[in-house]
Amino acid sequence: MPNKKTAGKRAPAKRKLAEVFGLGEVLADTSRKEWKLGVPIGQGGFGRLYLADVNSSKSVGSDAPYVAKVEPSHNGPLFTELKFYMRAAKPDEIQKWTKSHKLKYLGVPRYWGSGLHERNGNSYRFMIMDRFGRDLQKMYEENAKQFPHKTVLQLGLRILDILEYVHEHEYVHGDIKAANLLLSYKNPNQVYLVDYGLAYRYCPEGVHKVYKEDPKRCHDGTIEYTSIDAHKGVAPSRRGDLEILGYCMIHWLSGHLPWEDNLKDPNFVRDSKIRCRDNISILMDKCFPGKNKPDEITKYMEKVKLLSYEEKPVYQHFREILLQGLKAIGQKDDGMLDFGLAENGDFQRNPVQKVLLQKFIRKERQQLPPVRALRCNCYQNPEDDLTKTQEKHSNPKESPEHWNLFLSFLNDESCKNMDCCLYLFLKNKFV
Repeated sequence: MPNKKTAGKRAPAKRKLAEVFGLGEVLADTSRKEWKLGVPIGQGGFGRLYLADVNSSKSVGSDAPYVAKVEPSHNGPLFTELKFYMRAAKPDEIQKWTKSHKLKYLGVPRYWGSGLHERNGNSYRFMIMDRFGRDLQKMYEENAKQFPHKTVLQLGLRILDILEYVHEHEYVHGDIKAANLLLSYKNPNQVYLVDYGLAYRYCPEGVHKVYKEDPKRCHDGTIEYTSIDAHKGVAPSRRGDLEILGYCMIHWLSGHLPWEDNLKDPNFVRDSKIRCRDNISILMDKCFPGKNKPDEITKYMEKVKLLSYEEKPVYQHFREILLQGLKAIGQKDDGMLDFGLAENGDFQRNPVQKVLLQKFIRKERQQLPPVRALRCNCYQNPEDDLTKTQEKHSNPKESPEHWNLFLSFLNDESCKNMDCCLYLFLKNKFV
């Protein structure tokens, strides 16, 4: 499993974290529009996040539609983000693109304003953007580190829409991952790609950067997902973003990447990715052993492999691959994102019961029965190997790993008898 101190993180530079601002503090942006801060809702990198709204006599409520991101002005990440947002994320520009490309929505955060703010002798840079809901990384971990097949393909389609827009505005994102994908605050079926701190202008004034390996820039990005180009210190490009998306889809679908146990050794990760790129069947065998391998993911990665450094992807071709994948599993792109634990079976057929089950097992973790009661009764043949079953149904009180194994039981295809003791225990709690 990925090392928690490494997975999904960028190596921090020595920068100062912003101080905490007071409730109701007013910030004036470059257009002299005033924004009032509400409660802090988190921090990322070296910035702090606050609920925010247009300044008025009212306090900022819990339903505020905006978020203010604040960093010390000498820090770099927010400055990099601002350059992207000011060039490419103005509301009118996003709306125009969405309409012309006949999209229901585009998952790029809208830029509402920015500026500098002086406080206690210190200078801070801030940016106002839309408020969002939960990030997909938390949902991924809660769902036994696996998303339903349909959901993964639909996420891929929405992210391709985003990347096409970002790329057409001369930028690449460079850090696509579940932690940087947030659901809309009001619509849980809409997903947005955030955090443009690594965004790179690959084609300023229409002139593409040349391929050049720079040892000082090796391994930029999030180590488990970053592109082979980034591992070599090459400036990010469009093919790199599509490669990163491919690794994400594989991870979300299989719960595994071949290099995830060696994230502290970036050269090992780089070499593993190169071997898998050269022979994509190796990658698929490692991530989907003994399973029906998703043919559309293989085709997607093969198509990424063929892209040259400066080549403009035909995004519709990649979309068609994922749409064919949906068709192959009897699904369609209906815009509904289902992050449930089980894709088939009783829980899926009864969504209300499924939600109740998910909430219960997370809330009542410490009240679950002991390890023996969690053993599946499907394995009653004395000749059967119970080692796997006992491991899979270990006591979730003992460790997070056992907890994830317990959650994965709910989608265990080898368990065909839903009258086993664990299912009855859970069912009797609310049925």
